[in-house]
Amino acid sequence: MKKHKTTHFMAGILMLVFVGIFLVLTGRFLYIQVTGEIDGVSLEKWAEEKRTASYTIDSERGKIYDKNGMTLAYDRPTFRMYAIVDKAYTSNPEEPKHVDNPEKTAELLAPLLDLEEEEIRSTIEDGIKDERFQVEFGKEGKELSQQKRDEIAALNLPGIKFEKEPIRYYPNGVFASHILGFARETERETENGVKREITGIAGMEKEMNNLLSGKDGHISYQRDKYNKKLLDPSEVITKPEDGDDVYLTIDQKIQTLLEDSLSQVEEEYNPERITAVVMDPKTGEIVAMGNRPSYNPNSPSDVENWYNDVVSTPVEAGSTVKMFTWASAIEEGVYNGNETYKSGSYRPNEQIQSINDHNGGRGWGIITYDEGFQRSSNVAAAKLAWEKIGTDKFLEYLKAFDLDKETGIDLPNEVAGRILYNYSIEKITTSFGQGSTLTPIQQLKAASAIANDGKMMQPYVMKKIVNSTTGKNIKEKSPNVVGNPISKETSDKVLKLLESVVNGEHGTGKMYQIDDYTVGGKTGTAQIPNPESSSGAYLSGKENHIFSFLGMAPIEDPQLMIYVSVKKPELEPTETGSMPVSFIFTNVMENSLHYLNIDPDKDPERQIEEITIPELIGKPADKMKKTLTDKGLQVTVAGKGTITDASVKQGDKVLVNDHIILVTDKPVMPSIIGWSLRDVIQIAELLELKIETFGNGYTVTQNIKAGTPLKKGDYLGVEFKPPTKENAEGESQEETSGAD
Repeated sequence: MKKHKTTHFMAGILMLVFVGIFLVLTGRFLYIQVTGEIDGVSLEKWAEEKRTASYTIDSERGKIYDKNGMTLAYDRPTFRMYAIVDKAYTSNPEEPKHVDNPEKTAELLAPLLDLEEEEIRSTIEDGIKDERFQVEFGKEGKELSQQKRDEIAALNLPGIKFEKEPIRYYPNGVFASHILGFARETERETENGVKREITGIAGMEKEMNNLLSGKDGHISYQRDKYNKKLLDPSEVITKPEDGDDVYLTIDQKIQTLLEDSLSQVEEEYNPERITAVVMDPKTGEIVAMGNRPSYNPNSPSDVENWYNDVVSTPVEAGSTVKMFTWASAIEEGVYNGNETYKSGSYRPNEQIQSINDHNGGRGWGIITYDEGFQRSSNVAAAKLAWEKIGTDKFLEYLKAFDLDKETGIDLPNEVAGRILYNYSIEKITTSFGQGSTLTPIQQLKAASAIANDGKMMQPYVMKKIVNSTTGKNIKEKSPNVVGNPISKETSDKVLKLLESVVNGEHGTGKMYQIDDYTVGGKTGTAQIPNPESSSGAYLSGKENHIFSFLGMAPIEDPQLMIYVSVKKPELEPTETGSMPVSFIFTNVMENSLHYLNIDPDKDPERQIEEITIPELIGKPADKMKKTLTDKGLQVTVAGKGTITDASVKQGDKVLVNDHIILVTDKPVMPSIIGWSLRDVIQIAELLELKIETFGNGYTVTQNIKAGTPLKKGDYLGVEFKPPTKENAEGESQEETSGAD
């Protein structure tokens, strides 16, 4: 009886517990049903988020163009490959949508991805084993080209999918790389997780990053568990805003001339550094700029020199500074070019060490100051600064030429040189470019006053910013006069002196003469401080100098100004340091002036033969090729039949030996072996091909064989290599004669 009562008691307790639990659960369900919330979270909102897919629509980064609209940097589509391994993704076994045969998939993908079959198979099988929805294949499965993506897609392998991912691409490879810099994909934490975006790392890509970067869009829709849209997906789309386009002052053709010359000198002389700049002295526009060592912004690895030496590396300039010393003396009214002085050695007083001319202090006897400029006499420069101008007044002129400050050029990481002017000897050595330091861009800015009637121009590389959607200009730069350190009369007199350096009887710059234009300029041979010396000593030896030249042409009214320096070239016993410098200067100056249609100022009676292009479009290709060839032009025809496009148009004026490209209505790939980068880019644009370049120099391989029929959008891969020493000499001569 006692056991029976206990049983009833316990049953009652359990019943009360169950009733309590039931009431709590019922109350909870009623609460959820009435409020639609759990722990403050809206179930309706939670369910909507669970069935809503939300994605970012990437904006396109703005393009970078040269001054003529040639694309220098853009977002190129690439693809990331992945494999769906969850068999639940397949609704119809007859049409599998996941990887149903890892062995066959691995066998077919291996040769296209440059991976071992076992590696691909194990990646897929591990994903299946770990019950993952999809797997990826590391770096070999990323940044696939359109061509590679199409090859893989053509296999029709179940479960193999692709996601489009743009990368920043530079179609010209090693081309103005220190100006353009580069941009790469970076990751940034956001409220919605990690955001991948292309960000400028160096150069204009970094300087203009905010302008080039766009604003991403957004898309959301409701979907099932397999990420498929519902019939009524409630889709919401916010369109992306693409970044602005940036146009540079760089001229792609002149830049290519410069790059080719730099590569040839680098190959032949193996210098420690090369720096070169081409500037329009009338406007301050930087037309071309290059450094060696350089790098390919498409794959910036093992870079020897990140710095743009033109703006970031001040060095002792050497005798190019003498043009500013003479200009100061003339402007101050204390210069008489016919006055004589004793060259060789000069010691102002017993407290100052002797100043020697560059021929070991032997000098050339008693000569005029004009001849001293031709011969690049240190003694003449020292006497002008110390005795004629006066060191205090000379410092005022140096500052008037802005040699003590940054130029303000619109490139990152500019570093100004330093004028050493504390001691008497420093005040003298500065007059011939020793002790004080300058950057090439500081010298060019100052020299623009000499080339431009006394008006000193602000150098710049960004020409305009354009809205990529509307095509409207947002900002456009114009020439800016930033100083007037000398008068027009003084600039005219200095130009005559500069001309005498190149063309005079005793000039040190005879090597810089060119065929059709009169060049003026100033040579420089700067000593290099010994890094191991604590007493300020310099390196010794023939090669241990920075050889330079700052020149302009045509000298009566300079249209281009070029600075070139070559540091520590490897010279043969019979070679001088001016040889690599003059090779760059003469090639670039001569061909650039012809390209810009600047009238030659030499031999005015000799007419440069110009050829007027006839109507080409709609004409038979074979007939027009013969017509143009008979006129002395080099003609490449891409195809047979009727001409539909050409690299020139009716009425254009071209020179004998110029290269003309004709495209027909039945285009085929011509042989482009031995072509320059600019010609390859031109034919790719005419044929509307997607081009990818490797290396620099001249074409050695092309992936599309000559004679292959072409269609719009075909992929053209081209490999370039620098010419050999023997070829470089022949090609430079041929290029010059062609320009004539």
